[in-house]
This record gives sequence, C-alpha cells and structure tokens, in this order.
Amino acid sequence: MTAVPAVEEKAAFAAPKGVPEYFPPEGAGFEHVRDTLVAAADRAGYGLVELPVFEDTALYARGVGESTDVVSKEMYTFADRGDRSVTLRPEGTAGVVRSVIEHGLDRHGLPVKLRYSGPFFRYERPQAGRYRQLQQVGVEAIGVDDPALDAEVIAVADEGFTALGLTGYRLEITSLGDADCRPAYGALLREFLAGLPLDDATRTRAQLNPLRVLDDKRPEVRALVADAPLLVDHLSAASAEHFAAVKQHLDDLGVAYVENPRMVRGLDYYTKTTFEFVHDGLGAQSGIGGGGRYDGLMATLGGQPLSGIGSASASTARCWPAGPRASCPGRRPGARCSACRWATWPSASW
Repeated sequence: MTAVPAVEEKAAFAAPKGVPEYFPPEGAGFEHVRDTLVAAADRAGYGLVELPVFEDTALYARGVGESTDVVSKEMYTFADRGDRSVTLRPEGTAGVVRSVIEHGLDRHGLPVKLRYSGPFFRYERPQAGRYRQLQQVGVEAIGVDDPALDAEVIAVADEGFTALGLTGYRLEITSLGDADCRPAYGALLREFLAGLPLDDATRTRAQLNPLRVLDDKRPEVRALVADAPLLVDHLSAASAEHFAAVKQHLDDLGVAYVENPRMVRGLDYYTKTTFEFVHDGLGAQSGIGGGGRYDGLMATLGGQPLSGIGSASASTARCWPAGPRASCPGRRPGARCSACRWATWPSASW
C-alpha cells in the first residue's frame, strides 16, 4: 500500500509583535481620529511636512539626548547596505528641525508652522497603550519665542481632542526653565540625589541628567525623590515671566489646565513650557499627547539659534476611553472597534 505523503504545513505569517493594524470597516475610525487632529492644525495655519521614516542615527543621539531611554534603549537602529547607521524615527521634532535647517525654511517668514502625521517606532515591551509602531499627529512652530505661540500649540491639540468628543482628560503644564537657571538647579538636584541610596545605574543617570531620575517610574525611587527640590521654585526671572504669560494666554483662550511641578518629559531638548494631556481612564499609560518648548535644539543640530515649540498627539484611537464616539465611522452595535481598542459599542448607543 502506497503511503500518503505528509502535507507540508506552511508557516502562518503575522504582523510583528506590538504593531497594531487598521483595516475595514473599523479602520475608518482610526482614519477619522487622525484626520480630525490634522484638521485642527490646518485651521491654525500649520502646513504639511512629509518626513523620512528613517534618519541618520546621530540626528536622534544629538537632538533627543543620549541619556534618554528613547536613545539608549528604544530606538530601532541598524546599518544599511552602505554601512551607514540609520534609525527608524522614534519621534518627530528632531526630523522637522533638521528639515527646516536643510531646506532653509527659517530664512523666510517666522514662525515656521508645520504639521506631520504617520508612524513612529520604539522598541518597548508591548502592552496596553504601548506599541512598537505608534501613530502620531504633531505640530511644530519654529523661530519665535512668544508665550502666545506656546498657548496656540497647546490649544491646537486641545481643539483636536474636543472635536473628537473626548471628555475626562486634563492638561498638565509646567516650566523646565532656561539656560540661566537650569545649571544651578541641576547642581542643587545632584546634591540632593547624592544623599539618597540609589542603585549604580540610577546614580549614573543622575550625573548625566538629574531630571531623568525624577521621571523614574519605580515606586521605591519615586518615594525617595518625593522631597526633591522643584525647578519651578528656582526659575530665572525671564522663565517665570514667560510661564506666567503662557498661563494667561491659556486663560484667555478658555483652555483649562492644572500645574504639575513634578512633570519631566522624556526628551532632553525641552526648555521652558512643557505640557502633557492626561486621561486617567487609560491606567498607567495615561498620556494622550504632549510637548514643549525647545529653545536650544536648532542650534544643537547646526542651525540658527532659533527657539521652537511642538506638540504630538496619539492618533491611535485607544485614547478615547468610552469607546468610539458617535463621530467614529468604524462603529457598529455590539462590536469591539479595533481602531479604538478599548470598549465595545453597546447596542443602546444608537
């Protein structure tokens, strides 16, 4: 009797771990969120800049900061066929500033107001709210050090969230000071941290950039730094005046906020105004957007010593904790929206 040959099983391919996909019909919800956030930037006069998905690795090492987790732990970096080190973009600001310098956009009318959208890449442990390929919509305003511009950038993001029907979120703001007050504060903070029983890795981080320690998520470290001196209590006169003006402009625009003097953003280039949009309904990964001013970044990357401010908002619609709103085209009764990745549509919502 002739034996029947075994059927060779073909390997089943799947999307890389930690990379969400958006497809019909629910993909319309993702598209709606992205387009709504982009529309808010368009209305404020921000023009499109389409950036490369990968850049010279040195751009991020120099611009974002080698002591940051983004550069030291999370970047997708590889050598191309020409043995050049390139990196999949982990964030948008450094690429925008590089483009402004390269194409001389700062040689014309200021501020340069640009917006972008698309995928960004960070090697993180996949979990709810953390993806290795994340989608963002961002705006950058470069060339004018004006508190009114800070408030405008914040208001653009807030308008986008409002247009999507998002509720229950809050805007947290602080100031990270300037070159006149940061060195003295850094010395004060290092002195404070030197007296704490920190592990060797954290102590090394404290020497490179002591603010990084205040951003540590471990409960035992948070308890140790609870009494650390706050930067907002040591601002230069110019930084304090700038911060007060930003808050006044936000008040005038009707944008509600709370001050969070312990906020530390994860990128080294931030100065002065720094902010984050937070939704507690998302658990540990509560940030849905944020940004700040970066007064020294352009010069660091070889351009004019011009200031800038930017914001990026997550366009993965998991940000909307109540599930997709009535405006989400991808919704349907009784179904979980794969774009919104949070809640099931109750049939009663119709």
